[in-house]
Amino acid sequence: MKILGISAYYHDSAAVLLENGSVIAAAQEERFSREKHDARFPEEAVRYCLREGNTELRELDAVVFYDKPFLKFERILQTVLETAPRGLPLFLKSMPVWLKEKLFLKGEIKSRLKKISGKKCTVPLLFSSHHLSHAASAFYASPFGEAAVLTVDGVGEWATASIGIGRNGRVEVLKEMHFPHSLGLLYTSFTYFLGFKVNEGEYKVMGLAPYAPADDETAERFYRTITEKLATLHADGSLALNRDYFSYTHAPVMIPAKKWEALFGIPARRPEEPLTREHAALALALQRFTETCMSAMARHAREITGSRNLCLAGGVALNCVSNGRLSESGLFDHIYVQPAAGDAGGALGAALAVHHMHFGQPHIPQADFMRGGALGPEFSETEINDSLREAGLEAVRYNDAELYAACTARLAEGRVLGWFSGRMEFGPRALGNRSILGDPTFPDMQKTLNLKIKKRESFRPFAPVMLEEEAVHHFSHVVPNAYMLFVYRIKPGLRFERPAGFYDRPFADMLSHAGSALPAITHIDYTARIQTVPAGSGSKIRGLLETFKKTTGRGVLINTSFNVKDEPIVCTPADAIRCFLDTEMDVLVLGNHLVTKKKHSAVIP
Repeated sequence: MKILGISAYYHDSAAVLLENGSVIAAAQEERFSREKHDARFPEEAVRYCLREGNTELRELDAVVFYDKPFLKFERILQTVLETAPRGLPLFLKSMPVWLKEKLFLKGEIKSRLKKISGKKCTVPLLFSSHHLSHAASAFYASPFGEAAVLTVDGVGEWATASIGIGRNGRVEVLKEMHFPHSLGLLYTSFTYFLGFKVNEGEYKVMGLAPYAPADDETAERFYRTITEKLATLHADGSLALNRDYFSYTHAPVMIPAKKWEALFGIPARRPEEPLTREHAALALALQRFTETCMSAMARHAREITGSRNLCLAGGVALNCVSNGRLSESGLFDHIYVQPAAGDAGGALGAALAVHHMHFGQPHIPQADFMRGGALGPEFSETEINDSLREAGLEAVRYNDAELYAACTARLAEGRVLGWFSGRMEFGPRALGNRSILGDPTFPDMQKTLNLKIKKRESFRPFAPVMLEEEAVHHFSHVVPNAYMLFVYRIKPGLRFERPAGFYDRPFADMLSHAGSALPAITHIDYTARIQTVPAGSGSKIRGLLETFKKTTGRGVLINTSFNVKDEPIVCTPADAIRCFLDTEMDVLVLGNHLVTKKKHSAVIP
């Protein structure tokens, strides 16, 4: 049985191919189009999935879309009526797109599929609800036979959060929170006010929060403002937003900025303006409120399901700080977060829901259903050689052991290495196949990577990838996780004490303080978002870490995604070469080929 899942037309469009309930291929359209968060129909992702599965469109048992456009249109119409006449201009502006693509989506999808196959699409076309797609992506991909399922995002059709139960091979949604009340949209509103890009800058807000001290009085004041003026939090974790302070229901902007400026006493930040202590305090207040909401929702999910397992999905499930706090709380014995938790993962969940709930196929939990996220394209030796030749680059080819030794030598010298290996990852994280790597013991490595390689804000933290057995030596309450979805705390004995007046310093000076013996992956609050690689994984990143451990005594590296600001993670060897040449990266690894820039070419063994 073969099922093609599709998400599209809002953000992060993607395609997924299932065969007999297993993922054969999964990819976001942005990786092929090179347009970040590409929302268009995932034509190239579909082509890839069919090619990877050696499948023609006519051989599919079903195509399934990840939400229900008529329900979403109903929500838009009702919102326009409720906000008339203010919402009419926004409604009229959106109508051409709805009439052309979104409203009559069945015909649009069939037309797009015909373009791909060259033949009329006769395969059954099905639709899953948005939050069921999220819930199914988490439960069926988890290692659990039964679990509470919590999904939290901006908005689907009507739902903005849901609590469900997965058991007996089915997912049942038990409770929903509805638009316009939304934790995801609240977080995005603050992202907008802080001058970051909506649906992209939320990570930056999370990373900015620790730059205010835990006992910051301004953050406490902002937190009280949120709870007293913006949002009422109920015992079950649901929210009631004060709609006087939000404009996303009737205007093309998230909030009335002047009202927020008066409310918080600070001006809205413009993009690229310097960040201040007040901005960090506001981010901290929001992050704390988010963690409180997620904890309340999770607690209620525990109460109404009785389960000791929790599955998380939806965009808010990518808030790894909140996930870490939930893990530390002991509320659940086990927590699984869908690694492609956002809309891209909806394509996976829709396909899984159809496989198990429409076709009635049995659910057999697997230890790692997502196979380390390595579900995208892989490139042959010939394709790598062709790309190198077209770029006019020479490379040295090593066997695996030689490659690990050569890379270890360069990493230990403080070189920055682009690592392109195997199949591209599905989801927002690079997990060791499309990564930029560095030695975290170099104090300036975070600054170097942010400014010279990634070309992004200097305060952004970096994550460590480590041998699974190493994690317990560095972190408190650590649970092995291959998908970089939880933040854990550096052990107290490994922390370096902050100097007096630390939080009074400019951000740049705060960055220069080494928080531990691994300064480049130790965030301001002594935490890190970790990725662990188990023994026996067979991955090349595991082999490199083992060699690095034998040579340096440290089985841990910085791992950040192989891309620069405002670009998607690289997909092809040509993408990797272009990124390598356009940045101050020192070394490029393509499969077993190692390329260095001329200034370092003398050290090639």
